[in-house]
Amino acid sequence: MRHRVGSPGVSTNVWRVPGMRPLLAMSFLGFSGYAALLPAAPLWAVRGGADEAGSGLVNGVFMLVTVLTQLVVPIALRRFGWGPVMAAGMLFLGVPSLLHPLSDDLGVTLALSGVRGMGFGVLTVTGSAVVAELVPAAQRGRAVGVYGLAIASTQVGLLPAAPWLAENVGFGLVFALGALPILGAPAALALARVLHSLPEHEEAGERTPYGRMIRPMLLLLAVTLAGGALITFTAQMSSSSGLTVVALLLFSVAAALSRWRMGALADRAGPDRFIWPLVVLSAAGMLVIAWSVRDPLATAGAALLLGMAVVGVCYGGLQNLTMLVTFAAVRRQHYSQASAVWNIGFDAGTGAGSVLVGLVAAGTSFSTALVVVAGCCLATLPLALARPGRAPVG
Repeated sequence: MRHRVGSPGVSTNVWRVPGMRPLLAMSFLGFSGYAALLPAAPLWAVRGGADEAGSGLVNGVFMLVTVLTQLVVPIALRRFGWGPVMAAGMLFLGVPSLLHPLSDDLGVTLALSGVRGMGFGVLTVTGSAVVAELVPAAQRGRAVGVYGLAIASTQVGLLPAAPWLAENVGFGLVFALGALPILGAPAALALARVLHSLPEHEEAGERTPYGRMIRPMLLLLAVTLAGGALITFTAQMSSSSGLTVVALLLFSVAAALSRWRMGALADRAGPDRFIWPLVVLSAAGMLVIAWSVRDPLATAGAALLLGMAVVGVCYGGLQNLTMLVTFAAVRRQHYSQASAVWNIGFDAGTGAGSVLVGLVAAGTSFSTALVVVAGCCLATLPLALARPGRAPVG
């Protein structure tokens, strides 16, 4: 009798699960391109004469197209299969980076950002869905942690480095890094071969249970709202550029390590018992940061670093835990839809954090805006304390 890798009782090191290595290669290369251009593409538009509003549109268009694409990825997977969809996603994400040097006109930059958004939408949905396909539920936390580490490691290095490289070495190097997803297309095809070798899941005829996914999506949206606010505005809130670099690096490292290690804890004790403490800590961490930046000319450095570390742990840990809860709420045939919902929650929260804090801070202060975000985090505590049932096995 042939066992699917994800069969109960089949225990193996998640690093050695067939398909994990091409998944990690595809994810690492794809997210490297994403992290390189996220801060650099707006700078390229500014070089072409765009103002602050125009440069802000670059990533706005990217995230909008990403979310719209995520809505249709499950349909594309059913119609075209894993290989063509994932390989096309990697090319959509990487090829536009090679075209950026042809023009720094804002219209061209926005168009290329839209194409990249299509690729990123494919990468995010398929990547997390594949983790659920390959690995049994008993080990899924570890697998999600390893997958998250592959993603987060690119952001730890490239998000802060890309603007420096663009300004001190040249945009050419950054655009070369942005094209790395192209090299992930062969890994996507290799991964597809593994996925197509797995036994087909049985179609139960059940409608996609989107209602079961609302709880983890809202929990994720709240903490990514906090994370999006910090990633976007720490430089403007801090009175020291050096402090900003250290704070963002600490936030990124804490998030990466937490997303990685939280999986093993969840596999042993279940994800739900860790969710509510992280929700409370995320609100507390945002309040500490709000206090640290109350004086725009004299940031309380120690408090800022403490708050960034705490929120980073919550940001990474809740990404892992909410993904596990989302997949546990559905049958196998709905994994791609569950992945789409989770990723939409992540991207919507990240974008909303920038918009909400920007609007509130414009009328009051960054400190007040962060208190509002802390309140949003704490408002999800009833959801965190709830213990919903699990989907039937299948």
